[in-house]
Amino acid sequence: MQMAKVIGTVTSTVKIKDIKGVSLLVIQPVNSKYESLGAPIVAGDNYGAGVGEYVFYSKSKEGAMNLPIPTSCVDAGIVGIIDYVFRKDE
Repeated sequence: MQMAKVIGTVTSTVKIKDIKGVSLLVIQPVNSKYESLGAPIVAGDNYGAGVGEYVFYSKSKEGAMNLPIPTSCVDAGIVGIIDYVFRKDE
């Protein structure tokens, strides 16, 4: 799993039936200091995350495991909403 910040939403009027009812979010991968890593990606969300929240996500086949149909063709999926991160500075 990796961390990301939800930075936007995707509206799609036509999509495959396997992901109907699944929200599509634009997420920005981040490190433990909340610094951006790479380019934003689109992820399926079944938990109701909103813009500005931090989430855990998985990519590849594992990204779809938490969706209603675990074999859905998504490249990334939200697997949890982060409430708090404690990081001990070294």
